[in-house]
Amino acid sequence: MSAPVRLAHRVCELFGLSRAEAEQFIQNGWVSVDGQVIEAPQHKVTLERVELDPEARLDAVEPATILLHKPPGFDASNAYKPASTLVTPATRWTDDPSGERLLRRHFHRLTSLVSLDAEASGLMVLTQDGRIRRRLTEDAELIEHEYIVEISGEIAPDGLRRLNHGLSFNGRVLPPSKVSWQNESRLRFAIKGVQDGQLRDMCAQVGLRVVSIRRLRIGRVALGKGPNGAMPPGAWRYLPVGEKF
Repeated sequence: MSAPVRLAHRVCELFGLSRAEAEQFIQNGWVSVDGQVIEAPQHKVTLERVELDPEARLDAVEPATILLHKPPGFDASNAYKPASTLVTPATRWTDDPSGERLLRRHFHRLTSLVSLDAEASGLMVLTQDGRIRRRLTEDAELIEHEYIVEISGEIAPDGLRRLNHGLSFNGRVLPPSKVSWQNESRLRFAIKGVQDGQLRDMCAQVGLRVVSIRRLRIGRVALGKGPNGAMPPGAWRYLPVGEKF
């Protein structure tokens, strides 16, 4: 039996590549061992079948940004029940329109951005990309979020006007927002710089109780719709090249 060697070494031998080229092809998910994609150049092989995808390219793999439809009951941060545990190869949305190739490395060192109450649902962002991280943190006060808030109770006579402008939260006068009725039990909020607990508090100030909150959009990026409808809770998609917040 042949002595085990690093996968990168075997790829060099089989396909006449330099060590750097072999390692990049492997890390980019273009090499399979007995039909299974292996992304670790140090993986040991002996007599297994090693194949290089005919469409393999040496392009650098960009850091991934993942858009998750968080269900209620999961924490947006790495707390007791982190929503990041929902992001696995098996939960990728079948209608993901991004065209991105799924790589195991996309699930490493993801940073959760743009907080969302544990009991709320909707769009959540996890990224490896420093540019996205800076955009969503440094420009947070400039980026509009859209929410659908299901409510119960009787709104105060001037409640809708005050929701749009005239309320405070945590001792701070809130800037104007855009709040309108979607139907008799749901309000649509388009709001910037929202903080944890703010929507519930705003509704309480005008006599309403929040039943549920769902975030539909962050900036120009929405949950997404496909041929079978909107991305379902617990599923995720890639942020494709060209789609910006």
